[in-house]
Amino acid sequence: MVYTLPGIRLHNLPPINHSGADRRTTVAASTSTNLSVLLRKNSLTRKFLAGKSTYEFESPSFMVAATEKVLVPGSQSDASSSSTEQLEEISENEVSLEEEQLDDTTEKDFVTSPVLVEDIAATEELRSVSVVEISKESAAIRQMPLPPPGTGQRIYEIDPLLDSHREHLEYRYSHYKKIREAIDKYEGGLEAFSRGYEKLGFTRSETGITYREWAPGAKSASLIGDFNNWNPNADVMTRNEFGVWEIFLPNNADDSPPIPHGSRVKIRMDTPSGLKDSIPAWIKFSIQAPGEIPYNGIYYDPPEEERYVFQHPRPKKPKSLRIYEAHVGMSSTEPMINTYANFRDDVLPRIKKLGYNAVQLMAIQEHSYYASFGYHVTNFFAPSSRCGTPDDLKSMIDKAHELGLVVLMDIVHSHSSNNTLDGLNMFDGTDSHYFHSGERGYHWMWDSRLFNYGHWEVLRYLLSNARWWLDEYKFDGFRFDGVTSMMYTHHGLQVGFTGNYSEYFGLTTDVDAVVYLMLVNDLIHGLFPEAISIGEDVSGMPTFCIPVQDGGVGFDYRLHMAIADKWIELLKLRDEDWKMGDIIHTLTNRRWSEKCVAYAESHDQALVGDKTLAFWLMDKDMYDFMAVDRPSTPLIDRGIALHKMIRLITMGLGGEGYLNFMGNEFGHPEWIDFPRADQRLPDGRFIPGNGNSFDKCRRRFDLGDAEYLRYHGLQEFDKAMQHLEEAHKFMTSTHQYISRKHEGERVIIFEREDLVFVFNFHWHNSYSDYRVGCLKPGKYKIALDSDDPLFGGFGRLDHDAEFFTFEGSHDNRPRSFMVYAPARTVVVYKLVTDAVGK
Repeated sequence: MVYTLPGIRLHNLPPINHSGADRRTTVAASTSTNLSVLLRKNSLTRKFLAGKSTYEFESPSFMVAATEKVLVPGSQSDASSSSTEQLEEISENEVSLEEEQLDDTTEKDFVTSPVLVEDIAATEELRSVSVVEISKESAAIRQMPLPPPGTGQRIYEIDPLLDSHREHLEYRYSHYKKIREAIDKYEGGLEAFSRGYEKLGFTRSETGITYREWAPGAKSASLIGDFNNWNPNADVMTRNEFGVWEIFLPNNADDSPPIPHGSRVKIRMDTPSGLKDSIPAWIKFSIQAPGEIPYNGIYYDPPEEERYVFQHPRPKKPKSLRIYEAHVGMSSTEPMINTYANFRDDVLPRIKKLGYNAVQLMAIQEHSYYASFGYHVTNFFAPSSRCGTPDDLKSMIDKAHELGLVVLMDIVHSHSSNNTLDGLNMFDGTDSHYFHSGERGYHWMWDSRLFNYGHWEVLRYLLSNARWWLDEYKFDGFRFDGVTSMMYTHHGLQVGFTGNYSEYFGLTTDVDAVVYLMLVNDLIHGLFPEAISIGEDVSGMPTFCIPVQDGGVGFDYRLHMAIADKWIELLKLRDEDWKMGDIIHTLTNRRWSEKCVAYAESHDQALVGDKTLAFWLMDKDMYDFMAVDRPSTPLIDRGIALHKMIRLITMGLGGEGYLNFMGNEFGHPEWIDFPRADQRLPDGRFIPGNGNSFDKCRRRFDLGDAEYLRYHGLQEFDKAMQHLEEAHKFMTSTHQYISRKHEGERVIIFEREDLVFVFNFHWHNSYSDYRVGCLKPGKYKIALDSDDPLFGGFGRLDHDAEFFTFEGSHDNRPRSFMVYAPARTVVVYKLVTDAVGK
């Protein structure tokens, strides 16, 4: 008899009558299927990494009844009868926190979920775990006490309008505090709780390897792989009463590890939905072998001499955050999947030269479907094998630190891939393992699974995941994807947020998810004080960027997503229909004391189905009229001028940080289309592919570097813009004043720090002797001119000219000076003296 799963046929598991103790008698020394050779230093070839990337949709998941409740005692709980009684009392209640729903009028009794494992070293039932090679930084982090929860009251001082929703906010904060208290009580604190990867998955000790997996729905389990010739009877796992499967593999007779580095590994389970082989949930590396569809988990434990050792300290957190958003795989100029090593050597120096101080990396977590852009994660602790090994990624991050670049990771905790072969979905044969069961656990638009943030083990898994990337790989922070989807039970779908506070604080708010975000920000900022957290939220949730101890969600920045939408809206109109006041309102409409990262366009606007700003502005003319030695067209002239103006006014007024997606700085002429085969969805719909072409899944940096093309001028302007901000830190300047937004003249003037920005959006009117109001007296000179021929402009201004202020109120400013404001230009004037004539 065989059990059939989508894409794989597995023979029925024979009766289990072997124990781990006699495994050596069943394992033959075989290297024919061992992948360790592929993981030797510098051995991952580009051909191997660019293996089959097509995706086959799985059969629709079916509902499985919830399994028995899962409790795993910690060492202290086992130490005394009183603790045992306490666990028994808890087990009579609910294990998961998911049933504690929001009640706007009554705060329900809090029910804690007991510990999975609190201290393995002190637990006789579980073998000791020793951590090999802990860096000084990691050791210091372990000793760092996380500050206790505050009172959560300052939010009402910051925003008095919140007082009318105090009941909801007080419930939210009390829920957060109770979980913190439970973690402190049962897990030894958030720091220890976030090291779940030292207890679950594969852990190495001096005497062997222990593998543990929480899979309460499984009826039987065995560890299989190259190391035991995939024999399901060789290494049968034992299940404790709380649903954790475990096996200990002693070292070989020569004291070598029982599982060689690079071995393929999986866990075979008999589940309510049939027999299946799964990649361990805590796997640190996984690979899709050439010609195969499923991925294989890889036991990644290279010898000491092959492990990458970080050489450079983390940079300090920038005051003004200028982010270069990048996707390693599509960062080559060639139609291929690029590597971490190539990105390190070729792209990172480019980012530094352009003047950015942070790089935000997409698609780092392993995802079996390349065209998901990394947002359908299958293996949360594993870096994408398409681009290289874990040590290759570490080398790349270390190089960024050497260059002074902060490295942020685009982390996906908002959902998980629906893939049942390679990911967490139906991992133990039930749909309620890591996710909500039924409809609540499925995102119909994304075709993905939704985490149950109220479950204790989901908290352990996700918090440990965030800690893993910060500690093991030295990432400097995160951009959390899809936070709006997390915070509301409607996921923000088909909902128009108007700013009414009742939209944020009510029965549609997923309090469990919000509390998870508070906990992960507690962890990030408590253990890594210099780390940065950015949330992708389109709803405008109040308190989003207020510290947790003050009652907020705890992010450092919110992505100002409305700006990009506004620019696309305007580019669909004629210039004559643009409203200066509308532009200003969109750029400055953000919550007081909550920082934002502004962007004119990100990767979203570059994907197939959308268009970049450059393409909106210049369309197909970009293909024929971008050579500087050939005549331009009115469309090209307009597009180049507005492209520069849009980017600078977004940086100047949109937020305390700025983001650009790679290639957009020079107006990349192509959209992004990942290699795709034809697909047939489970509902019968047909989606045509592109013949698995990589042609539009790359970045033509050579176009921006070519001085004979107009793309070069756009790139030079973006570079000058970044360096101007670096010199003056105008995004975070406390001095900001918008003195003019004239609808008839199409002029916007504002001050930031000692700079005065003059934008003339008029399509043909240039203004001589135009009076510009300012605060500070003295001499001004041109600091940046979008009309400079270096930037593809017409050179209508004299950069040696000096502009002296004179007294007299103008546009509510005490002083002013006279300038020439050409049509469709932005000129930035810098104060160079403190008094007239000096």
